[in-house]
Amino acid sequence: QVQLVESGGGLVQAGGSLRLSCAASGRISSIGNMNWYRQAPGKQRELVATITSGGSTNYADSVKGRFTISRDNAKNTVYLQMNSLKPEDTAVYYCNAHMALSVVANLLAYWGQGTQVTVSS
Repeated sequence: QVQLVESGGGLVQAGGSLRLSCAASGRISSIGNMNWYRQAPGKQRELVATITSGGSTNYADSVKGRFTISRDNAKNTVYLQMNSLKPEDTAVYYCNAHMALSVVANLLAYWGQGTQVTVSS
């Protein structure tokens, strides 16, 4: 069974930092794009950052210069380093990865369970 397990959320004061991790486990053949999304109360889920299998990255305008996405392909893990956190960054953060379970299978989207990040003012 393939799953994504997130860790690293918590409560932090404004201006502080957190590092989220998301590890993929199971019988995985390949992993394409890995993404971090977030969903604040009463708002739609939004894409925060993307990293391709080759290491190219893209960020939402609201986090550029503050957040850094990275991945360790040997560990099937993606990270999100969050610096200079603001109260408006408060949300549940979800890991998303496009993974194939065999060499002939298509990439499918998988989601983690989410981890709460709360930034106090």
